Amino acid sequence: MNLKGGCACGAVRYELAESPMIVHACHCRDCQRITGGAFVINLWIERNLVQVSGEPRSYMLAGGSGKPHEVFFCGSCGTYVWSRYHGAPGDALFVRAGTLDNPESVKPDIHIFTRSKVPWLELPKGALAFEVGYKISEVWPRESLERLEKNKSVRN
Repeated sequence: MNLKGGCACGAVRYELAESPMIVHACHCRDCQRITGGAFVINLWIERNLVQVSGEPRSYMLAGGSGKPHEVFFCGSCGTYVWSRYHGAPGDALFVRAGTLDNPESVKPDIHIFTRSKVPWLELPKGALAFEVGYKISEVWPRESLERLEKNKSVRN
């Protein structure tokens, strides 16, 4: 999977060297507020697999869990390109699927925080969904779990 993307003005561009470990559709109020939409689609990938050109700026927020949530955006046009959830295991970024050149190339593996999902949105039939979070070891595919374990050791 060759995934490239960037901000609206092109000052920040990125390429993912691998497929994401997992793709979340997050329906929490924080994601709704930050994106101005009903949910966000995040590609969870190891930070060292995101090749970046340009210098995104960042801002630290308190996430819904109360742990730090750092959002990265273009300093010129303001497009949010990814987040870093400091409570998540490993050294990873959560790349916004909407910033991909071809956002239709990914779809959510899991819907999370559906307790705050907007009522008019109907999830796809059979979609894996959780009212809040979930236990990674019980949900992720083996290959993704192995990548996560390797990545945990490089957390800084």
